[in-house]
Amino acid sequence: MACMNAPVFSSAHPADQLAEFSDADAALARIREIYDASVGAVRARFDAFASGKPLPSAAHACYPYLGISVNIETMVTDSRPSWGTVAYPGVYGTTVTRPDLLADYYRDQIERLMRYHRVPVVVGLSRRPIPLPFVIEASTTDISYTQARELEASFVLPELSRIDDGIANGTYEPIPGEAWPLSLFPAERVDLALQRLYHYTGTAPQHFQRFVLFTNYQRYVDEFVALGRALMGSSDGSSDGGGYTRFVEPGDVVQDLGGAEPDDATRPRALPQMPAYHLVREDKLGVTLVNIGVGPSNAKTMTDHLAVLRPHCWLMVGHCGGLRRSQQLGDYVLAHAYVRDDHVLDHDLPPWVPVPPIAEIQVALQEAVARVTGLSGNEMKTRMRTGTVVSTDDRNWELKSKSLYARFNQSRAIAIDMESAAVAANGFRLRVPYGTLLCVSDKPLHGELKLRGMANAFYRQRVSQHMTIGLEAIRILRENGVEQLHSRKLRSFDEPAFR
Repeated sequence: MACMNAPVFSSAHPADQLAEFSDADAALARIREIYDASVGAVRARFDAFASGKPLPSAAHACYPYLGISVNIETMVTDSRPSWGTVAYPGVYGTTVTRPDLLADYYRDQIERLMRYHRVPVVVGLSRRPIPLPFVIEASTTDISYTQARELEASFVLPELSRIDDGIANGTYEPIPGEAWPLSLFPAERVDLALQRLYHYTGTAPQHFQRFVLFTNYQRYVDEFVALGRALMGSSDGSSDGGGYTRFVEPGDVVQDLGGAEPDDATRPRALPQMPAYHLVREDKLGVTLVNIGVGPSNAKTMTDHLAVLRPHCWLMVGHCGGLRRSQQLGDYVLAHAYVRDDHVLDHDLPPWVPVPPIAEIQVALQEAVARVTGLSGNEMKTRMRTGTVVSTDDRNWELKSKSLYARFNQSRAIAIDMESAAVAANGFRLRVPYGTLLCVSDKPLHGELKLRGMANAFYRQRVSQHMTIGLEAIRILRENGVEQLHSRKLRSFDEPAFR
């Protein structure tokens, strides 16, 4: 939010049927009641429309509203937590959605607001209608082509001009008479992201876990799938200490702990653009792996939408080109800075904004490398370099390596890829802790290209170990507690209260 002085607030919450709550579970129950009633009204109207019957009213089919009013006496003025508090006295609010999916997240936010500010929250019916496409996906009713063209006259459709990332980007301009934002993402932004997550990954949002691994090579997926199926098929799926209860593949193909592996006939014939796989824990502290493929555009798309589920962190584990002559194929690169030559986020996060390393994740990744490889001391330093990673949007950057040489030299870069900077920069922008551990698969500047036979040998030797390191890092982060992950360095001076 772009303001240097305390804002001028509305004196009232922009919602109807407001009620105060001093108990988070009661507030959440009311949110669920409003949401279910609104969604039911939209679906009933759509079913009547599809059947050619008179349309029932859906005048009150709006998102739930959650708000809080804070005065000077109830401000948190010292030892302010990294999240869960508002920056100034006034009225704050947000629309919320999918309490079935986000109940634990909303409960945590509500509890913190009431504990820190010592005031109740309010819940009511917002004035933002729920757009039809966000609620009819579960409907089996078919409509004709003519009816499809008539939808706009009978239903509220998504208003894309109102769905943006102004709050997250720090460019939000307050609207006179409206409460200031309580969260980074209003309900419509969340609903849009949830739909696109399913489209791009082939798995429903409820399967996504709060620890996420991104990769840019299919062989990492093969390793993760083999591990997931083996854990579920064993007599004790928690034997690795992960506490996983099921494994979910694209197409929502589920293998429960101790259950038989699903038949291939149940799997989709073709994979989605960025397939996701999930080692699920009941507390959502399991691991999701997404193959974002090659390129910064996919990396931005996936992180744009996955962020609404508020992961505790996401890590990039994939391959890179080594830029130093001293590096060997199979060496690891722990990124502590990025040269953002991918340009996909320049509009949302200007290139001059630094993307700092998250200390807790850096430590966990380094410790995971030590545990899995057995390396330490000088030997560790020779096989894992910490430094700057260049991310480019040009897959054939090698063809202009001579012109890039000085740039690499000036930046002190030690590796190049196409995805890591976008993953990290969007983590910074959207307040999701991030980290990058890459593996050197070739050294184009020094004549060591990724030839087919050599690549196969490299993959066999390193992919399994690299995936194990990623999972070990997540185990360390989980055991250390998720609270320590959510750093103040990801939050601005007038940040929304929600994590």
